[in-house]
Amino acid sequence: MTSTASGQRKLRLLAVTACPTGIAHTYMAAEKLAQAAEALGIEMKVETQGSIGAENVFSDNDVRDADGIIIAADKDVDRSRFVGKKVLAAGVAEGIHHPERLIEQVQQAPVHEAGGGGRAPLDGAGASGSRGGKERSVAYKALMNGVSYMIPFVVVGGLLIAISLALGGHATPEGYIIPKDSFWLDVNNIGVVGFTLMIPVLSGYIAYAIGDRPALVPGMIGGWITAHGELYGSPKAGAGFIGAIVTGFLAGYLVLWIKKVEVPKFVRPIMPIIVIPIVATTVLGLFFINVIGKPISWVFTHLTDWLGGMTGTSAILLGAILGLMIAFDMGGPVNKTAFLFGAGLIATGNQTVMGMCAAAIPVMPLGQGLATLIRRRLYSEQERETGMAALFMGMFGISEGAIPFAAARPAQVIPANMLGGAVAGAFAGLAGVEDAVPHGGPIVAVLGAVGGVPMFFLAVAIGTVVTAITTNALIGVKERRTCGAGAAAPVNLGVGVGALVPEPALVGVGAGGVRTGTALTTPPPAAEPAEQAQPAQPAQPAEQTEHTEPTERAERAERADEDVLSGYLTSQTVKVQLAAGSKEDAIREMATMLAGTGKVADPDALVAAAFAREDQGTTGLGEEIAVPHAKTDAVTAPIVGFARSAEGVEWGSLDGTKAKLIFMITVPEAAAGDEHLRILALLSRKLMDTGFRERLTAAPDEAAVLGVLREIQ
Repeated sequence: MTSTASGQRKLRLLAVTACPTGIAHTYMAAEKLAQAAEALGIEMKVETQGSIGAENVFSDNDVRDADGIIIAADKDVDRSRFVGKKVLAAGVAEGIHHPERLIEQVQQAPVHEAGGGGRAPLDGAGASGSRGGKERSVAYKALMNGVSYMIPFVVVGGLLIAISLALGGHATPEGYIIPKDSFWLDVNNIGVVGFTLMIPVLSGYIAYAIGDRPALVPGMIGGWITAHGELYGSPKAGAGFIGAIVTGFLAGYLVLWIKKVEVPKFVRPIMPIIVIPIVATTVLGLFFINVIGKPISWVFTHLTDWLGGMTGTSAILLGAILGLMIAFDMGGPVNKTAFLFGAGLIATGNQTVMGMCAAAIPVMPLGQGLATLIRRRLYSEQERETGMAALFMGMFGISEGAIPFAAARPAQVIPANMLGGAVAGAFAGLAGVEDAVPHGGPIVAVLGAVGGVPMFFLAVAIGTVVTAITTNALIGVKERRTCGAGAAAPVNLGVGVGALVPEPALVGVGAGGVRTGTALTTPPPAAEPAEQAQPAQPAQPAEQTEHTEPTERAERAERADEDVLSGYLTSQTVKVQLAAGSKEDAIREMATMLAGTGKVADPDALVAAAFAREDQGTTGLGEEIAVPHAKTDAVTAPIVGFARSAEGVEWGSLDGTKAKLIFMITVPEAAAGDEHLRILALLSRKLMDTGFRERLTAAPDEAAVLGVLREIQ
């Protein structure tokens, strides 16, 4: 047993650090916590849960002897092994910036008890003290969890329905019909199942992110109720994805509240698997049916009556209103009210109202898909893939293809959708477009159900462009506000929401714009300074020295390169003075430098991949360090570059410092394995050493920089 000089046992703490990417911040927090503990005379063991897996894992003895556990993480951490111990949950940013505070707070943290679920709830329930993120970030992470699980259902369901309608359906006055004995009817039914599950999955996994497994069942069932309006008096239109978001959060926080209720000890083991799911599901279901569902039914009924009184008004105004309604909730009560109003008038011979609706219906998915193509840098890879699927669904009039975008960024996407829908509907009304079947999208025009086809396509195109441009503009405004506020914040998972998550804020393009012709200075030969640092060698005959010295220099330089980060960083990829003044320019300049190795097949694609990574969350680590990185097939082998900036580059770092030491790490998709991630981990750890950073800053030339970097082991 370790004791102090007075004979008292040292405080023993454990800490777990983890960030969503599992690379830099995970190890920075671990290093800072360990340093703080050492300075305070406290024993601490830190387990890192990074991309290469868990390292320094706790043994049973470690947990048994610990006086408290700190969880500094922005992703789920299993807490079941810490039953009976004081547990403090915080964001990874807290571990980096306030390790002493966490060490102080864990001593007053509540004891973690069995039956509370295996992972830490996102709001830090059961932990005292402050978390790294605010409550708003909890909502964002929960919402993103639901959206990420929902996307495959939207894509699979929507594409199967679109394919079955295109290949097996035909237009009738009742809509697009697939013959009962057709193979394509089975395909369509499978797609309908995917769409049916979409809403419960969104709700269920929002709840799961907040309240853990006990919240999954009430969240799923609550989502199913929202999708089936007949359960609460709205048989023609359920509450849609907006209702699912509501039930997801209600279920999650209801479960958290129930967990806090004191129950007899013998009841605790069955709480998470029986009591909590049953109570939460019953309460939530009855509440939605009897309290929330009634207003939804009322809205549906009165909107229909209101629209019925507008048939004599201006076609432009009516078209704009219908477009707004179609675009608002994409399948919810407002959307269905407009759609059914237009469909009901077809039988009376008035096909212009359905023409307005038909033009607005595809605008949302087409617009969001186009937005991901116009400014790809603003979107993650998953969002761009979803955008391609949305474009396909939009062609077949499946407006639900835009739901993932609207659910992820309602404040930016829904207004843009509504504006585009209103423009399309108004233009169709002005042009007198008609639709003879209750369906929308370009497919109705292709199959001959539309009157005024050119004007119909023009209306759809204008609405789509308006939606795309408005979406990107609103996302850009959100991004600039985040940067201007200096918010420490994904991912994340998307642009425009960086302020909501405990990862660093998203950072926009610097005022300097894009520099396309940055001049690169040629580094001095690495061999000569290195040679001066070598021990004195026996004198050689002049003739021998003349012929052998260049070869020896080259060999020494090659060996020196191989010693630095497994040979990924070489004298070709070191720059002692960066010319760029903005983050975007810095990335471009470093990509140009890396291209000089011959291992970059497409420099522009490398830059785009690095920008896409920045959009998920800044790679500014603080302490005047930035580590931009990218996995892309634009490079043929792993490469690491290093550059210094005397003035510093604004990188959106957690601590607000400008980046003066910048490492750019690139690796092919196929080679993105443990070795690359291990080097990232080693680099992150070493950069926490103040002396190392000072030596790196003071190194006079490329050779000296390589000498300092050779310390990384």
